This record gives sequence, structure tokens and C-alpha cells, in this order.
Amino acid sequence: MSTFAGLTGLHWALLGAAVAVIGGGIGSSMGITYVANVASGILSEDPEKFGPLLPLVAIPGTQGIYGFITGVLVVFVMKPGGGWDALEGLRGFQIFLSCLPVAFNCCVSAIYQGLTAMGAAGMVAKRREEAGRALVLPALVETYAVLAFIVTIILLMVVVRGTY
Repeated sequence: MSTFAGLTGLHWALLGAAVAVIGGGIGSSMGITYVANVASGILSEDPEKFGPLLPLVAIPGTQGIYGFITGVLVVFVMKPGGGWDALEGLRGFQIFLSCLPVAFNCCVSAIYQGLTAMGAAGMVAKRREEAGRALVLPALVETYAVLAFIVTIILLMVVVRGTY
């Protein structure tokens, strides 16, 4: 079994999957917490605004989903033809590197999406009818998480197919 920097291909691939899940999960947890704190204050004054505030609280959670899907792709879908035992150390390291766009970008973008959603929640607090427009603002931050997710998927496909 070949190694790269002392780790087998399986170790590197699993490390990549773990980093993707952890990064997305940390960022999403923080982002949701930021906007949920603001939403809680608004709801204590006006419980009728729960419906328009819920999407704003939930939207930073999507980056955690991207990290989770990446982890699932690595572990269950990207399994090499000869099985995990046959995965070369260098190929496993390439899978690890392929997971980094989602790991880092989703962590950071979820935090900033939560901060953006805090401001959007303030819009909803003052003008409930602006809930649709308020959701657009944190959704713009989502763009970069989606782009990182797409890049990670493309990189994983290239590495596993060996067409690099």
C-alpha cells in the first residue's frame, strides 16, 4: 500500500471528507447562531414574524449541507475501482486537496451569510412585506459557496477518473 507523507490514500481521502464536513458544519452553526439571536429578539416583540424570519435563519445552514454532500461523495461515490485498499497515497492526497474549496469557502461564507442575514432580519422587523427582498441579500453570499461546491465536485471527478 503506497503512502504519501506517511499516510495512505484512504487516510488522505477520509481526512478530506472530514475537513469538508467539519468546515461546512462549523460555518453553518456560527452563521445560524448569529441570525437566530437577532430573530429571537424580533420574535419576542412580534411572534407573527416567525414565517418570514425562518428562511433567514435557515439559509446559512446550506453550507453545512454542501460539506456533508462532499463527505458522502468521497466516502461512498468516489471509491476507486480497486477499492479503498488500492487507493494510492498520492491519489488520496489529491482527493483531500479537492475537498478544500468546500471546506474553507463554506466555513467562511456561512459565517458571513449569517451576518448578512442579521441585517436582513432587521429589514423584516421594520417592514414585514420586505421579507422577499431581505432574503436576496444573504442569498448573494451563497453564490460563492455554490461555486466552491461545484469546483470540489469537478476536482473529485477529475481525480477519481484519473484524467489530470
